[in-house]
Amino acid sequence: WKVVIFEKGPEIGKRKCLVREGQKCPPCKTCNLLCGWGGAGAFSDGKLTLSSNVGGHLADYMDESHLNELISYTDSIYLSYGADPVVHGTDNNDVQEIARQAKLAELKLIHSPIRHMGSDKSYFVLKKMYEELAGSVEFYPKDPAESLIIDNNEVKGLVTKKGKVIDAKYVIVAPGREGAGWISEEFRKHNIECENNAVDIGVRVELPASIMEELTSKLYEVKLVYNAPTFGDDVRTFCMNPYGEVVCENYEGVTTVNGHSYADKKTEYTNFALLVSNKFTEPFKEPIKYGQYIAGLANMLSGGVLVQRYGDLLSGRRSTPAKIADGTVTPTFKGAVPGDLSLVLPYRHLTNIIEMIEALDKVAPGVASRYTLLYGIEVKFYSSRVKLSNELETEGVKNLFAIGDGAGITRGLIQASASGVYAARVICERH
Repeated sequence: WKVVIFEKGPEIGKRKCLVREGQKCPPCKTCNLLCGWGGAGAFSDGKLTLSSNVGGHLADYMDESHLNELISYTDSIYLSYGADPVVHGTDNNDVQEIARQAKLAELKLIHSPIRHMGSDKSYFVLKKMYEELAGSVEFYPKDPAESLIIDNNEVKGLVTKKGKVIDAKYVIVAPGREGAGWISEEFRKHNIECENNAVDIGVRVELPASIMEELTSKLYEVKLVYNAPTFGDDVRTFCMNPYGEVVCENYEGVTTVNGHSYADKKTEYTNFALLVSNKFTEPFKEPIKYGQYIAGLANMLSGGVLVQRYGDLLSGRRSTPAKIADGTVTPTFKGAVPGDLSLVLPYRHLTNIIEMIEALDKVAPGVASRYTLLYGIEVKFYSSRVKLSNELETEGVKNLFAIGDGAGITRGLIQASASGVYAARVICERH
């Protein structure tokens, strides 16, 4: 038997992005930051969170010891292909002290040791994996799966965008966040049940690295959760990038914001996302479209990504190029257009974000500076969760597996990778 991979984007060596070269996002029909061998992980910040309590929901499908073994094995694979051996956030005294400070501000610290590759090194680690597999795995770039072939409640193969009809005993669906919309629609067509995850929408914060240095020097990434008092919604920090830069991404024609940091290239700023989580109930069934709609409003106003000073947001005024230039933070993403986020984000989201910033300021004084920059919109497209068995097989369709962020069961490199390892082990045992 053989392994065949169909991918929406190109081979890893042919993935080129103008944004990474400091130019404006065109945007491309297929975003090379997200699509191609290695997926979004190839150009991500390359954080490997080495704990079972962050980065996904795999603990819902297996016991903790099994998951920890999977994470350890997955981490060893990254190490064998060149990931940095240094692990951040292992000093228990530092963790306890930061957790104590967080509690005083009514924030909850979610701690995980982190191995950081950086956006530059992550690419080369995944490139080595590609070169290792190139001789034994059939890889078809720029030809994504378009539809599944299912007969009598058993998967039989798939049809690709270019019209290839593939017979397969086992199919693993792993479209990533970029393909989250496709997997929801395709599974709905075959009556494979999905449920709503929380919808995560917010902004990316950029400020002087010195403000966060006391925290990032000890933990590298500080994951904090706050239950905002006005509406009782959870707001969390996500994807913290010390000395990094803000970038944009393109999801099916919608431009969103993200952040990277590099192993060898440093800026004087730190950026991180503030995401508001809302769990919707019936009859709401379109979490991904909801996120695209909010991000689309920012695109409509700015042509892409909006940026606003925190002080201007509080004062009810739009930011202008002159105001941004007068501030102490120079935007690292040059393509952002100064504007007013209150014309984009719902009042509930804005209130939650402002309350979170004020809480963070108690732990890291300076976060709530009037010069702090807020970029919008940041959306995480993993908002539909496929109903799966404990073997990650779809309920009701035999031999069809769904893994990773696109299936709504993970939200980070390690658990996404581990879910693939787990599905592969299940298939090998059956075969």
